[in-house]
Amino acid sequence: MKARVHVSLKPGVLDPQGAAVAHALGTLGFEGVKGVRQGKVLDLDLDETDPEAARAQVDAMCRQLLANTVVETWRVEILN
Repeated sequence: MKARVHVSLKPGVLDPQGAAVAHALGTLGFEGVKGVRQGKVLDLDLDETDPEAARAQVDAMCRQLLANTVVETWRVEILN
């Protein structure tokens, strides 16, 4: 089974990388970009065959390692 995890900063947490990207886009002539929030995507290949068990397993992974629970949120997609 495959899972995809989208990790992003919580609202209100400063995002210096996003601000740098927004600034760079402006200097390249891409006008109208008011803000950028950056994050990460992780694709996992799991042995688990039950979608709900896989979701619970990946959620536990996020809480323990894949996300900084203080400043980040995550969303889990079970792909198959």
